[in-house]
Amino acid sequence: MSAMAEPEDMELPLYEVIYRVLRRHIVEARLPRGLVIGETALARAFQSSRIPAGAALRRLEDEGLVVRFGGRGLMIGEDAGAPPLRLDLIEAGLTLPDARMIEPRTRNRRATIYPEVEHIVACCLPYGRFHLNESLLADHYGVSRTVAHEVLTGLDRAGLVTQDKNQRWYAGPLTPELLHEHFELRWLLEPIALEQALPHLDPAELRARHERIRRVQAGKRTPARLEQLENDLHVETVLRCGNSQLRDAIRRSQLPLIAMHETFQRHRDTDEIEVMLGEHLEVFEHLLAGRTAEAQRALERHLRRSVISNRERLTQLDRQGRRHRVPFLIAVT
Repeated sequence: MSAMAEPEDMELPLYEVIYRVLRRHIVEARLPRGLVIGETALARAFQSSRIPAGAALRRLEDEGLVVRFGGRGLMIGEDAGAPPLRLDLIEAGLTLPDARMIEPRTRNRRATIYPEVEHIVACCLPYGRFHLNESLLADHYGVSRTVAHEVLTGLDRAGLVTQDKNQRWYAGPLTPELLHEHFELRWLLEPIALEQALPHLDPAELRARHERIRRVQAGKRTPARLEQLENDLHVETVLRCGNSQLRDAIRRSQLPLIAMHETFQRHRDTDEIEVMLGEHLEVFEHLLAGRTAEAQRALERHLRRSVISNRERLTQLDRQGRRHRVPFLIAVT
């Protein structure tokens, strides 16, 4: 295995592999500042489509590790002051991970692309109703129609898509009424799951999540960092409960709200973010102090309040502003 890969990376989806490998290169200064990194070149290096490469670059941009310059691309650096350096990525110092991590023939293709498609579909829901074309999905990822169908069936089980009588797949729209129903289910069930999760929670992990909130409060509030905090509380903490049916029910109502992470957090004002950070902090402070009932009540208050601001944001959302434009998602007018 390459020195740039870690053992735990082996089962990750490809976009996460690309992100982690590239991030290590940048943080450890193995790639020069000012190096231009584009989706096409990155996809070519990792033998992938442009979608996972683009997803990795968006995360690095959110973290400030790559920046846009002159409207023509992304380059490594904290600011755009350095002159663009155009080199082949391998010649510039990119070390690819073990071939087993990026070779499609040795990976379960459905497992590889499903998390990415799930995220893309969830993020499109506030923008209207979309037809998911099975053939275009297969062509986009270079997989068989069978694999594409399995991915869509998985989305159906997750509650993100439905199939009409003509066997066509549709997603959305996420209406204010449906959003409220998902939040209502969450404020009823997540406090119960939180109590059940306690025996499975490591105090050191809870302290680390508490500290991450403190760092975000004192530092830069990028969408990626805010999404990490959402994941820390609502997934890594709440969904540690042992009841698999409870986990599945909660997860089904969390998935359609992924759009809050990537879309809504880009528009939230400072006051809204401050309130959210304080609410997350309160939950972890109660957990660390052993005040389970107080933590449950704080979590319920957080979810009840969140539905109000998110409903307002949903009604104001620019329907033309969707970032995830992929050929297999076709807007239904």
